[in-house]
Amino acid sequence: MKEYGVFDVLGPIMIGPSSSHTAGAARLGKIAKQIVGEDFVKATFLLHGSFAKTYKGHGTDKALVAGILGMDPSDERIKHSLEIAEKKGIVIQFHETDLGYEHPNSVKIIFENKKGDTFYIIGSSIGGGSILITDIDGTKVEFTGNLPTLILKYDDRKGSVSRISTILSSNSINIATMKVSREGKIATMVLEADSEINETVLKEISNIEHIFYIKAVNPIDKR
Repeated sequence: MKEYGVFDVLGPIMIGPSSSHTAGAARLGKIAKQIVGEDFVKATFLLHGSFAKTYKGHGTDKALVAGILGMDPSDERIKHSLEIAEKKGIVIQFHETDLGYEHPNSVKIIFENKKGDTFYIIGSSIGGGSILITDIDGTKVEFTGNLPTLILKYDDRKGSVSRISTILSSNSINIATMKVSREGKIATMVLEADSEINETVLKEISNIEHIFYIKAVNPIDKR
């Protein structure tokens, strides 16, 4: 049986008419920004399902853009996010699409930097302002952003999980959940922790020679 929290009943503090189409959309955009970083000049939103059909009426477009600008769902600037993005020189595009078997409130956000390189995130707004990230640039994942999350890609070698766990333990970080998947000799780890993953921990883990991607996603707002 699912456990419900107070925000499942009351809903999030937010600007806009819908917890799924505005609050959840803003959280999706903000967590995507955390993953991709600051260096982007264009963002293309491929809207799936009900996101595609109602995004203008429910303000999903403004909420998504507000998120990638770093705004929380309660930020009053959400209503002006498209204009703010334009002033910052960020090109914004929206297109309807079919993402297959994703949740009806889903979006694929494609970021482009000054060099023309692209990076994408797929995520869903699953109700009450809650979200689920399902794909990071072609790597299947599953996390909500409610807990500090560590995302790693590395050459799969014996002892890798132990070394990563030891570093976290030595920094007093307790592991809440861990999922490791493999594609050939490349492993992907998505690890949720009970406390924030800081730059010191990231640096220690990145010094493990066969790790080639590391990103920490700490909780994106106070819900």
